[in-house]
Amino acid sequence: MSSYWLPSSSFRIVSCPTNVKKTLFSAGRILLTLVVVAIAAVVLWRIVNYYMFSPWTRDGHVRADVIQVAPDVGGLITAVEVTDNQQVRQGQVLFVIDRARYALALRLAQATLDQRRTTLAQARREYARNLTLGNLVASETIEESRMRVDQGEAAVADAQVQVDTARLNLQRTTIVSPVDGYLNDRAPRVGEYVSSGRPVLAVVDLHSFRVDGYFEETKLGSIHIGEPVDISVMGERRVLRGHVQSIVAGIEDRDRAQGPNLLPNVNPAFSWVRLAQRIPVRVALDEVPEDFRMIAGRTATVAVRTSASENRSDNSHAAAAGGASGASGASGGAAAATNASGASGAPGGMNASATSAAGASQ
Repeated sequence: MSSYWLPSSSFRIVSCPTNVKKTLFSAGRILLTLVVVAIAAVVLWRIVNYYMFSPWTRDGHVRADVIQVAPDVGGLITAVEVTDNQQVRQGQVLFVIDRARYALALRLAQATLDQRRTTLAQARREYARNLTLGNLVASETIEESRMRVDQGEAAVADAQVQVDTARLNLQRTTIVSPVDGYLNDRAPRVGEYVSSGRPVLAVVDLHSFRVDGYFEETKLGSIHIGEPVDISVMGERRVLRGHVQSIVAGIEDRDRAQGPNLLPNVNPAFSWVRLAQRIPVRVALDEVPEDFRMIAGRTATVAVRTSASENRSDNSHAAAAGGASGASGASGGAAAATNASGASGAPGGMNASATSAAGASQ
C-alpha cells in the first residue's frame, strides 16, 4: 500500500471550526448563567423588599359599630316583629313590651292633671272675687287666695310633667331599630321579661363597616392619611378598595403598670429579641359590591399603595422583564452560535474528508 502525506495546514482547517464552536458555546453558557443570577437577585430583592419594607399586613379585620339595644322600660314582651340575623331599617319595630300597665299609668296621670286643673280654677275664682270686694276682705285673705293660685299652677305643671312621662313610657314600650343594619344571631322571644337598661339584642350598623389593619411599627413611615389601600378579604376573590382614614394615637404599654401607691411599676425583665409593636390603622372602604358579604370580624390582608412602593414595583417589573428578555436573547445567541459553528464545521469536515478520500484514491 502506498501512503500519502498531508500538509499540516489541512489539519488546521479541520480543528479551527471545532474550537470556535466550543468557545461560543462556553460564552453562551456563561452569559446565560449571569442572566439567571441577575434575575434571581432581582426576585430575591423584591421578596425582601415586599416582606420587610412594603406597608402591608395579613393581620387585618373587618370591623363595624355594634349598637346594643336596651329597652327604656321593663315588662313582658308581647310581640316580636323580627327574626334572627335579619336586616332591619332605621325606625323599624323590633319588639313590643306589654303596654297595659303603662296605659293605665297614663290614664292616672291624666286624671290627676284634670283634678289639679279644677282646683286651680277654683282658686282663681276665689282670688278674683276677693279682689272685687275691695276693703270688705282683709289683705291677709287676699294674699292667701293669691298663694293658693300659685300653688295650683305649680301643681298643674307637675301633673303635666307626669302625664308627659307616662306618655313617653307608653311610647317606649315599642322598641325600634336605631340604625340600618343586621340583628345578632338571637332575637328576643315572646313572653320573656326584659328589664330597663339591660341590653336585649344588638344591631350591626350597616353604614359603619371598615377595616382595621394592624401594621408593624417599622412600616408606619410609609403610611400616610388618604393613601389608597387594597383589601383582600379571606375567602373572597375580589379586591376591595379603600383609603387610610386614621392611625391610632396610642397603644397599651404592657411593660408598665400603675402600682398601689400610684407610682409606675415597670417590668424589670427585658428580652433581647424585641418584636415590633402592632399599630392599628383604620381604613375606610371606598367601594363595596352589592353582593359582597360584609361580616364584622372577617380576616383581611391590607396593602397600602404608596407612591414609593408603586415606583419600586414598577422598577422591579421592568428589571424582571429586561432580565427575561436578556435571558431569551442570550439563549438565542448561544443557540445561534452553536448552529453557526456546527454549520461552518460541517462543510469543513466534509472538505477534509473529501480531501483525504481524494488523497487516498490518488
